[in-house]
Amino acid sequence: MRAEARTERWPLRGQFGISRGISTESYVLHVSLEVGGIRGVGEAEAAEVDPIAAERTRRVCAAFLKRIPPAYTRAQLQHDLPPGPIRNAIDCALWDIDAKRTGRRVWELAGVDPGPVRTLFTIGLDSPTVMASAADAHRTWPWLKVKLGGPGSDDDLGRINAVREAAPDAKLLVDINGGWTRAQLDAYRPALAALGVSVIEQPLAPGLDDSLADWAGPVPLCADESITDRLSLDALAAGYRFINIKLDKTGGLTEALALATAARVRGLGVMVGCNLGTSLAIAPALLIARYADIVDLDSPLLLAADRGSPLTYKEDLISWPEPALWG
Repeated sequence: MRAEARTERWPLRGQFGISRGISTESYVLHVSLEVGGIRGVGEAEAAEVDPIAAERTRRVCAAFLKRIPPAYTRAQLQHDLPPGPIRNAIDCALWDIDAKRTGRRVWELAGVDPGPVRTLFTIGLDSPTVMASAADAHRTWPWLKVKLGGPGSDDDLGRINAVREAAPDAKLLVDINGGWTRAQLDAYRPALAALGVSVIEQPLAPGLDDSLADWAGPVPLCADESITDRLSLDALAAGYRFINIKLDKTGGLTEALALATAARVRGLGVMVGCNLGTSLAIAPALLIARYADIVDLDSPLLLAADRGSPLTYKEDLISWPEPALWG
């Protein structure tokens, strides 16, 4: 097997803020595998904001790729690597190879119906004025996701009020990325409900999740950083009614499909999300979208440029990938 791992930097259209910090570019891990003349590719977020960490991820991935045999399978990969971005990039490359080798599209192999997929649009954390401007530009979208939390969280109600005024008809999901305290969550709860917020995503840091066991609404909670793969389901706080499945967390499409099924069995709602990345990162996640109540797969829209043969976005409607991209 010929294998390559490289890091890539993809500039954003502008800065993108969440409670943990601000990004101006995306650092991704690109994996290419070739067996018998058939080449497969996969992508994952190598690091959130740190190019040194991204390069460290690439080196670990490259060292692992040197050890895998030509007939390596996705089943072996699940045992050989833990969940995370390295396994994700490799797993998706192996799915791509399987599709090309069999002459079938990935959704056929996975038994997924390639029906319409509609995504929300994410408004990064900024001043109320800037966030309102972004909301106004996307006011016709059915769903908007609003980043809140972090050092300036005392102004979060001002932010969400500004967004609601700019986009009065949109469903709103607020994503805190663990940037609130339980006291803030309780204090903001009545206003969020009054503003018609539909879901609160990851209000507290994962280590504080136990305090959410008694959460009863009225706005449901969605776990993001607190859920990785099926093994983490047993530790999920009882207050969560949704989980956000991201391939970088599950370690690829293989585990993400299994997690989506397991979540449904437990009566949990499913959201599929993404980190900052190109259309190559989003293409595999479209399969999880077919299991999802909420779809957050808009990251290519935040980039200054995308890969060749990219996914097409017609407002919130996403095209399925062409074979030249993936799958």
